[in-house]
Amino acid sequence: MSRLPQGLSRLHPAMLLASGGGIGWVPVASGTWGSLLALPIGWWLHLRIGVHGLIVATAIAFALGTLASSWLLRHGAGDDPGWIVIDEIAAQWLVLAFVPLTWWGYALGFVAFRAADILKPFPVGWCDRRIGGGFGVMFDDIVAALLAGPCVWLACRFLPLQETFDALG
Repeated sequence: MSRLPQGLSRLHPAMLLASGGGIGWVPVASGTWGSLLALPIGWWLHLRIGVHGLIVATAIAFALGTLASSWLLRHGAGDDPGWIVIDEIAAQWLVLAFVPLTWWGYALGFVAFRAADILKPFPVGWCDRRIGGGFGVMFDDIVAALLAGPCVWLACRFLPLQETFDALG
């Protein structure tokens, strides 16, 4: 069930962090909006400090997201409310660490992650059902990223994607 903790402002730091600065309040497809928000920030991190920067950002977002989500769940937010999107943001950054810094690499990474997060193939679905609390909110998305990221990396490595996208545009 997705609800706001009673008496807690949307401007509370835990709420702002968990909702991706408020993007989680978009009433439709909030996880997709969270992943979209991660793309330009991820691009900037990738461009400025490289893959290692994306991995460090993922780790920081995971740690802070786990703390914020745990606190919010303890204060009545439900089990895994849809407005918590820091999990999608952190996981999307992890996927971006596997893809080339190109528009099509980011597009493939976005689509692959959203598919893994929405469809929840094993072990993503298992983690989603079995691991609770703030850690569980964050962890299933990281597992989805660890499925999507290497798949996109393999496609970029072994398929003629660069040549295909160059020919198209």
